[in-house]
Amino acid sequence: MLRQWSVGSGQASREPEAGVEELWEQEMARLESSQALVRELPYAMVDKRFIRQLREPEGTKTSCWQRWQRRRRAVGRRLGEAARRLAQGFGLWEGALYEIGGLFGTGIQSYFTFLRFLLLLNLLTLLLTASFVLLPLVWLRPRDPGPALNFTLQCSDGLQSQTGVPRFHNQLWNVLTGRAFNNTYLFYGAYRAGPESGSAYSIRLAYLLSPLACLLLCFCGTLRRMVKGLPQRLFLGQDYRSPVSIKVFSSWDFCIRGQEAATIKKHEISNEFKVELEEGRRFLQVQQQTRTQRICHLLTYLRVNVLIGLLVVGAISVIFWATKYSQDNKEDSLFVLLQYLPPGVIALVNFLGPLLFVFLIQLGNYPPSTEINLALLWCVVLKLASLGIFSFSLGQTVLCIGRNKTSCAAYGYNACDYECWENAVGEELYKLSIFNFLLTVAFAFCVSLPRRLLVERFTGSFWTWLDREEFLVPKNVLDIVAGQTVTWMGLFYCPLLPLLNSVFIFLTFYIKKYTLMRNSKASPRRFRASSSTFFFQLVLILGLLLAVMPLGYVVSSIHSSWDCGLFSNYSAPWQVVPELVALRLPPSGQRILHYIGSHAFSFPLLVLLSLVLTICVSQSQANARAIRGLRKQLVWQVQEKWHLVEDLSRLLPEGSGVPVGPESPHSRASRPRSFCPGFPCPGSPGPRAPRPGPCLEDSVSRFRFSSGAEL
Repeated sequence: MLRQWSVGSGQASREPEAGVEELWEQEMARLESSQALVRELPYAMVDKRFIRQLREPEGTKTSCWQRWQRRRRAVGRRLGEAARRLAQGFGLWEGALYEIGGLFGTGIQSYFTFLRFLLLLNLLTLLLTASFVLLPLVWLRPRDPGPALNFTLQCSDGLQSQTGVPRFHNQLWNVLTGRAFNNTYLFYGAYRAGPESGSAYSIRLAYLLSPLACLLLCFCGTLRRMVKGLPQRLFLGQDYRSPVSIKVFSSWDFCIRGQEAATIKKHEISNEFKVELEEGRRFLQVQQQTRTQRICHLLTYLRVNVLIGLLVVGAISVIFWATKYSQDNKEDSLFVLLQYLPPGVIALVNFLGPLLFVFLIQLGNYPPSTEINLALLWCVVLKLASLGIFSFSLGQTVLCIGRNKTSCAAYGYNACDYECWENAVGEELYKLSIFNFLLTVAFAFCVSLPRRLLVERFTGSFWTWLDREEFLVPKNVLDIVAGQTVTWMGLFYCPLLPLLNSVFIFLTFYIKKYTLMRNSKASPRRFRASSSTFFFQLVLILGLLLAVMPLGYVVSSIHSSWDCGLFSNYSAPWQVVPELVALRLPPSGQRILHYIGSHAFSFPLLVLLSLVLTICVSQSQANARAIRGLRKQLVWQVQEKWHLVEDLSRLLPEGSGVPVGPESPHSRASRPRSFCPGFPCPGSPGPRAPRPGPCLEDSVSRFRFSSGAEL
């Protein structure tokens, strides 16, 4: 330690060398004048106290400015730690995540971490909606809007179908379909506000911009997490492999005392070695493939993906016709069952689809990470396509997209069948969320649990073949991304849907944990979390884009309902923005906004974005060149060390006269060809002939070996 060194240096039996004392003084001067925080220095606590005494000797007075700076740094550090804890959910589920990662590997742990991330996104969305819409609406109590526009509906049947009145008088059914909450703030129709000229705070503008701001924040958070989780191989090359020696010699945590924690840590280390060995085996297989094997592998890849594509097209067609049939047969006596026909068909397709995809992809003999990502990609295509075709079919019925009706031509939507079409769309999305969660609960306790009990109770070849179900990461990620996409699609029609989804995600975490721990078995083929986390976020961004497109179209182009909601007197919700700009902004501000929205501003912005993109690409290429240079430098350093080791092995018996002991007959053959951490590099060259001149003596004089007395 530093203080012991400083005290013991004067009590040593022999005087320290001048060079050592000089180095000691330089180190003390550097530590005393350094601005680095004492807590961040790599020293023991006793040494840190000694360094603090060097910087602030007893009896010295610090100025007010120094004390203020010290307090400011401490407060900033605490705020930074609080922000990091907030970003991690205040340590939510840390113990459970640690246990799952230790027992089943980081690949399955990444799914539960993904659940926590989605929970934080939903809570952030709910906080923004409550802060800018709900609280002002309750606090300001805006005046009732003026009289609604008096429309005379001319429908073909002469009677307007009152779809808003429930026909099945059952409270539970009304809760499941959302009709019990039609007059609450859960749906769009319950939000009312007076004219914009009579209020200082615009509820309409807040209601319109809150979903857009939430989607933008979710996009930024997901993109940041996706970039942070990029696999290292994208930057370090395909032949990059982490050093096994690090896992062998530094994996164990010596602070562990409990037996349970030690068991979890052992499982974690074992899973890491399994992943490493599996990747090494796959890497050797790829390197040893012939051209014929590669062509056969490519043909198998194309055949499997074409077959999966045909299955996706068939599933999309079934969902389209189910949604169309459900909306066109509202007067049928089985309307109660038809309410849940589209969610039921979507759930059935998304239940059978991933199972077929995983079975077909396993025929290709891919690596575990590639298998997971490919299955996840096709599952996402299926799920997002099903949601997209569901939205299109719903738009055909409600908004008359591609259909000609009298009410559609007059009012911009099917006013004869839907008085408040926003509430109708919100109910459909609400039913999708409810049905997805109920399906998760039913599958966990009505399928997985009985299967596990039967397998444990009976013996035989059939029950051995059946076994417990395997915890499929692609299917579970698909379900949770689909629920989140539905939540984003319903931000305008059902503003409090994130609250409902937060409750569902919270319960889903414990249901899936129970299923994993008790009813399921982990896949014997391990994969890394870094190879799957990136695709999880990519899938989430695709779902976000799918939710943004119809929402942007509705906000900018579709006529609002004439009898409900905040925008009943507007041709489209976005029309409130130019009205507020004309009312609230001065002429100079209006001119600035018009210039920003004009083509004259778009061209300089495009040039600026091109320059920024060019700089980013150039920086990325420079970083890649620097990485390649560092790798070459590391290879050269290893080669130089091998040369020195060979010189030492030849010169040691001649210069020291001390036998080094018998050499193992396999020592030369078993010598590792590379010490490079993470990638193969050339091994040591063969023995070289001694160079003429005094180089031999100089090489011997460079090494000093301890004598037997000193040892």
